[in-house]
Amino acid sequence: MDFYKDHYKVVIIGGALSGLSTALQLQQKGITDILILEKHNLPGGLATSYVRGGFEMEATLHEMMSIGPKEDRLKVGAFLDECGVDIDWLRVPEAYRLVIPNDDIDVTLHAGYRRMADEVGAACPGWGDKVYDFICLCGRVYDSMNILSVTKMSKPMMLIKHTDFVKTLGYTAKDLMDRYGFPQKVREILSAYWIYVGSPLSDLPFTIYAFLMGDYFRGGSYVCRGFSHEMSLKMQKKVEENGAQIEFCQEVEKILVKDGKVTGVRTRRGDEISCDYVVSGAYPNRVYSQMIEPASEVPEGAIKMINGRKLSVCPVSVMMMLKGTPQELGIEDYSVFSGDSLDTDKLWSEDKKLGGYSYLTTICMNMANPEAVPEGYTQLSITTLPLVDGFLDLKEEDYLALKRQFAEDFIANYEEKTGARIRDKIVEIEVSTPVTISHYVGAWKGSIYGYTHSVSDHAVARLQMAGDEDFISGLAFNGAAGVSGDGMGPAVTNGRAAAKYIMEREGV
Repeated sequence: MDFYKDHYKVVIIGGALSGLSTALQLQQKGITDILILEKHNLPGGLATSYVRGGFEMEATLHEMMSIGPKEDRLKVGAFLDECGVDIDWLRVPEAYRLVIPNDDIDVTLHAGYRRMADEVGAACPGWGDKVYDFICLCGRVYDSMNILSVTKMSKPMMLIKHTDFVKTLGYTAKDLMDRYGFPQKVREILSAYWIYVGSPLSDLPFTIYAFLMGDYFRGGSYVCRGFSHEMSLKMQKKVEENGAQIEFCQEVEKILVKDGKVTGVRTRRGDEISCDYVVSGAYPNRVYSQMIEPASEVPEGAIKMINGRKLSVCPVSVMMMLKGTPQELGIEDYSVFSGDSLDTDKLWSEDKKLGGYSYLTTICMNMANPEAVPEGYTQLSITTLPLVDGFLDLKEEDYLALKRQFAEDFIANYEEKTGARIRDKIVEIEVSTPVTISHYVGAWKGSIYGYTHSVSDHAVARLQMAGDEDFISGLAFNGAAGVSGDGMGPAVTNGRAAAKYIMEREGV
């Protein structure tokens, strides 16, 4: 009996969230002849958990965007519901606490545009109403992006129906804050999430900033009761119930192309599989430089594109299981951003180096999901998101010492900024870096956040150029390098966008 069929309509490289989302979207439209090839023995990619010393620990998910409550689902939550993927979502208690002692900032913000604005106003008297106007503008741009990402519209109609979206195109987040005349303290409070998009506010398109702020503060953020791996497993189950074939421990080595069109793939074990379409979770950088066979089928434009795009940030995380409850350890919040300043241009320069990172995000899982942590213990992760630049010349013999230094620095920083005491309570600890990511999922240079969003190259521009970047017929991309960029919510959106590419060509 043959392991594979003679031919598939679609082969998806990678069983991460984006690949599973591509399959689910295609299946909704009646395209079910799908093969998913995953190099690991589990689905989900980085949406997973791991076990150390008998403790299950979340590997990556801090909070999930675009979910929303059951009665008012946002884009990703609604899609998963429509597909019959029943995930037990838990809302996190606050948006974030920001602690910048040098600038006299210690403020906690919650979801809800009015509530968030009032909380900023309490910290910065007299600015609440103007912040409310600003976050409502973010919300309108967020709504427009959700509509325009799935609806074709003429430019005149776009101007009429999505005025704020059009008027703010081309401006940075800093430009809009300048126009509102925000003082430095307000700016810093509104800048905490910058770490998740990996561009200084002076170069971050307001469109991207607005989408992030509109999403987080409208519907709040969520985590899965069974860790992010619950999401992966339930999506896999539904994809298979719908008729797709998923094979694990099967790494795709080559994408076969003839006369500018995809014809199939070859696995590392030597299986050649024929298909009409290939959807790749691997970055274009890897695909166009290593995976297309023959290499002569790689167009010059594809090489120019990957050389012209800059990789975004990558994670460095210290993940711990601590003896004691959060209250006993002095931990009060789910999400804390902390640092010495929020000068994002300065932080951006720091993030190009190897170490010395001063701006951190800390997550206490207990605060959102207490049942996932054994009684009497606390799960805490401290993360920063630097550029990969500093890691490129790292020597193997220096790696373990570097990880220990990260742990020392991150823990000291967190204890100093918050007053919590965790160092002597560590039961299990893991440190992950871009090297970890590259080893585990094979991400290009350890990057999981796609390409940097800047004024000259961001989601709106990429959406307009999508047709020009269709270099090989039948080949689509669905991972972090997709139009929507980084994060688990955008991974689902990028997966659906790849499915749309196929559906348009199939006329469904």
